[in-house]
Amino acid sequence: MFPTATAGSLPKPSWLAETHKLWPQWRAQGDELRQAKADATLLWIKAQEDAGLDIVGDGEQSRQHFVHGFLECIDGIDFEHKVKMGIRNNRYDAMVPQVVAPLRLKGRVHAFEAQLARAHTRRKLKFTLPGPMTIVDTVADRFYGDRRQLAMAFAGLLNQEARALQADGVDVIQFDEPAFNVYMQDAAAWGVAALERCIEGLACTTAVHICYGYGIQANIDWKHSLGEQWRQYEQVFPALAASRIGQVSLECYHSHVPPELMQLLAGKDVMVGVIDVASDEVETPGQVADTIGRALQFVARERLIPCTNCGMAPMDREVALRKLQALVQGAELARQRYG
Repeated sequence: MFPTATAGSLPKPSWLAETHKLWPQWRAQGDELRQAKADATLLWIKAQEDAGLDIVGDGEQSRQHFVHGFLECIDGIDFEHKVKMGIRNNRYDAMVPQVVAPLRLKGRVHAFEAQLARAHTRRKLKFTLPGPMTIVDTVADRFYGDRRQLAMAFAGLLNQEARALQADGVDVIQFDEPAFNVYMQDAAAWGVAALERCIEGLACTTAVHICYGYGIQANIDWKHSLGEQWRQYEQVFPALAASRIGQVSLECYHSHVPPELMQLLAGKDVMVGVIDVASDEVETPGQVADTIGRALQFVARERLIPCTNCGMAPMDREVALRKLQALVQGAELARQRYG
């Protein structure tokens, strides 16, 4: 009961990359960088195990960015001539690569880190990939001319990599779709269908992580504009409940998401965010258990997975470690209270 997990990313050590950044620069190149990525991956697997997490991940240590780490292995994308584009419904501008030809995988994308992680833990292993709608919102389309068609093209490639990750021994494959609560109508109309294309043929557990964004001022400002209740999930949760996705992740602690919205996910496992990744204040086990208790009003105990609100990439490493420990200790306290 209450198996613990993270949403995905963890802070990169200072010897691997710049710290406290969502998009850090690497400290090395070539074989030296590859070894540093491996070392950081093993470091965080050990740290997650020491903290007591039930489901561990690679911490996205080998990726500079959660979307572009996948895009770099695709033919048909021009990284040499990036253009400025408003993303997340023009919440902020970013320099993005352009889709200029039919999309095709060059080969495996995450074999190195997935196989490394699998060889070094006996616990359940989760691996994250960007969702197709979020990818579409992070590139400039100069070829397909239709967002849904482009999303389905990316979904096919994601499915190829997901099937390979399953063969690598990954137990849970999670797709990150922050765009779902920005383009709510599109998410319900075709975003969930693209997500289902990603999971075709998979027998492992599948998950989707939707969040309100962290780590940059534009996201903070946007959340301040949403009022006292964040109800964006209300439009897409029914579509996800009717889908073949197994797990859905959402923020809970210190968010303005009405907890009753979790009722819309009946039949799904719910990764309930009980750790605030936007604050360096470390939660107490009691606070974590209290959040779990509130979620239990709307989620069956056998379907509740205590989790972080989002990734922890920009966080101080020591703070992240202490938050992982609080997550595990709080889940244990919740088992004693509600088991």
